[in-house]
Amino acid sequence: MYTTDMYEGVLAETITMAGANGDTINAYLAQPLGKGPFPAMVLAHHMPGWDQWYREAVFKFAHHGYLTISPNLYFRSGHGTPEDVAVKVRADGGISDDQAVGDLAGAMEHIRTLSNVNGKVGIFGTCSGGRHAYLAACRNSKFDAVVDCWGGRVVMTPDQLTDKFPVSPLGYTRELDCPLLGLFGEEDSSPTPEQVNLHEAELKLHGKNYEFHMYPNAGHGFFYYDRPNYRQSQAVDGWQKIFTFLEKHLA
Repeated sequence: MYTTDMYEGVLAETITMAGANGDTINAYLAQPLGKGPFPAMVLAHHMPGWDQWYREAVFKFAHHGYLTISPNLYFRSGHGTPEDVAVKVRADGGISDDQAVGDLAGAMEHIRTLSNVNGKVGIFGTCSGGRHAYLAACRNSKFDAVVDCWGGRVVMTPDQLTDKFPVSPLGYTRELDCPLLGLFGEEDSSPTPEQVNLHEAELKLHGKNYEFHMYPNAGHGFFYYDRPNYRQSQAVDGWQKIFTFLEKHLA
């Protein structure tokens, strides 16, 4: 809880870290200053790239007391503006699931080496980042909580599978060991409410610890204040639910 007499500070910078296959990639790291240790978060950026919104999200989590890192999942695709790099990634058919999961695991391992972490690390993502966050949490038992915001293609049909996406993330659900928070919009087309229902049924089948929230009058990306799909009241409520969830499972 913030009070006006508190000391506050955040140190934020671009760093390098070891990602999938030991590759060196860059990442954005924000550390709260003051008395630790702090819980930690890994942020999986969305399809539009490693952009300003994700820089701001990293800082937001740090402001709320989470040592936070967001790896550049598009590092190997070259450099330029986030928009230009994202166009190239789309043209290449996206990045492979194995590479994304490896980079996110590398970010988690990097942040665990820092002396001011309390030992708990969660993962968060929106859009394709929500999908990657869920996939990473299913495939790596060292994550302690996962937040999936409107992650598309968690539920995939056989015709959507490729060499880069060989298994639907839904197929890994039995492996999920940590609590899951999912936020979705009723007007979204990826995932659709029907796909969210299928995901929820699979979580129930395997007895997983989860909570899903479906927002009316909201579609894909309703947190993005700089886009027409922003929904103020739903976004405010969603952020409140995220920090309540993380405090319960990481603090």
